[in-house]
Amino acid sequence: MKLGSPFRPRLLSALLFSIFLGSAPATPAQERGELRIATSYKLMTLDPQYANLNENTSLLSHIYERLVYQDENLELKPGLATSWRPLSDTQWAFKLRDKVRFHDGSAFDADDVVYTIERIRDFLKPPSGGFRSYVSGIKSVSAPDPLTVLIETDGAVPNLPLFFSSIFVMNRPAKGFETTENLNAGHPPNGTGPYRFESWSSGESLRLARNDDYWGGRPAWSKVTFRVIENPAARVAALSTGEVDVADAIPARDVASLKERGARVASVGAARVNFVQFDVARDTLPGVTDKSDEPIANPFKNPLVRRALTLATDRGILVDKILAGYGTAAAQVFPNGLPGTSAKLLPEAPNYDEAKMLLAKAGFPDGFNLVLAGPAGRYPGDAESLQAVAQSWARIGVNAQPAAAPFSVFNTKRAAGDYGVWYGGTSGEAVDIILHTLLASPDPERGTGALNFGKYRNEAFDAMLARAESIAVGPERNAALAQATELVMADQPIIPLYHFHHIVGYGSRIGSYVLHPRGWTTAMQTRPAME
Repeated sequence: MKLGSPFRPRLLSALLFSIFLGSAPATPAQERGELRIATSYKLMTLDPQYANLNENTSLLSHIYERLVYQDENLELKPGLATSWRPLSDTQWAFKLRDKVRFHDGSAFDADDVVYTIERIRDFLKPPSGGFRSYVSGIKSVSAPDPLTVLIETDGAVPNLPLFFSSIFVMNRPAKGFETTENLNAGHPPNGTGPYRFESWSSGESLRLARNDDYWGGRPAWSKVTFRVIENPAARVAALSTGEVDVADAIPARDVASLKERGARVASVGAARVNFVQFDVARDTLPGVTDKSDEPIANPFKNPLVRRALTLATDRGILVDKILAGYGTAAAQVFPNGLPGTSAKLLPEAPNYDEAKMLLAKAGFPDGFNLVLAGPAGRYPGDAESLQAVAQSWARIGVNAQPAAAPFSVFNTKRAAGDYGVWYGGTSGEAVDIILHTLLASPDPERGTGALNFGKYRNEAFDAMLARAESIAVGPERNAALAQATELVMADQPIIPLYHFHHIVGYGSRIGSYVLHPRGWTTAMQTRPAME
């Protein structure tokens, strides 16, 4: 098992930048017809600002674009904005790219950026306002000229450009704000991206056509079809038989057999974490009982219990067996070595004897029963990880019943409070983004804790995180984030399990596939094979 190994990007910044922005135009020899992609991502909405989920941001990035782009080192690069600079602690100026047009032919300008910010901040409300935390600190936004946006914030927001690396820009309509219902009902999405919308069948497919007028150059594929195949084995089969050209989220166990059948595989470490999360707020929890199946007081309120379960979790099995080495054991939210991570936090080997002692000290010498929920087919090795964690916990008397469900079902039940403890995963642009959404105290006004379904609260951590976020991007900010992470992880509101590797397989029609640690699956990452 690789404990605490540093994250080492393996891609070229310039290549990735050109691919994701579509600025590497296809040559005639490279142009191809339809690109067929089997994806695990189930597009949930055609509203690019509704939900901050990878399936939406990945697929809709063909149609819509951001002001700022993150390369494979998570460094910021120009997108629809060519430059940006702070005018003061609370004022920013963004210069926009000229001669960019939306798919309906209208010109992109600063008024569209103003509309985008105001729609997210003032119109979309939680839970639909998945990006609201990125703009909640913006006091005002204006357009002094068509290619300049001025932003004033309520306080210092030194990483404001980073926030815009997640926000898609929409075209301002003739009046009012575009509703999510209208977008989902068939109103054609209108972005500036390299591909135009053709059709969408929820849960089944997304069809796109090349935008020949794309400012970044003519895309390589004339048509792109995404087929939603949630079952990993079915995605592998579709690639093996040639039904699709690319398949994402390939299970590590299938890599060898795919290669034997002539497919190629690309992989990269993910800027994300998979974890176990506890409900620490309610007095009793569904599915948590004593050994006689009688309800008990919420054991996860006790940090000794959380620590015991952490010590009884064998990350080595998860990484080496389930992920077949395509992953890194985790002790914090990002792989060691990325900005904002702590070199002091390293994964621990299991210690069952100490875990039993802690359980006894917490008042559970015989352990207890619980239901361990999680999604099936959402992440590499998710259902198997549930089984492995349950087997580890059984060694200290905690009998965990794995309950895997399709992600849509799991996500709905988790939000409704149907679970007491669950397996999940999240990604983000930076360490502070994940800390902000996953571990900070839930506060809709501040936009914190959107993924803190366990309702964990730690005022000392909140204060340390707020201080870190007030520091300009650089070594001082990174050190402050590392210290905040050390504090909160000592309390174990979650058990970080692993940082899996994104694995994509591709067939003979594909010359190369360039991966990004954010885990996007796009046509722009795919280069046709040369004849």
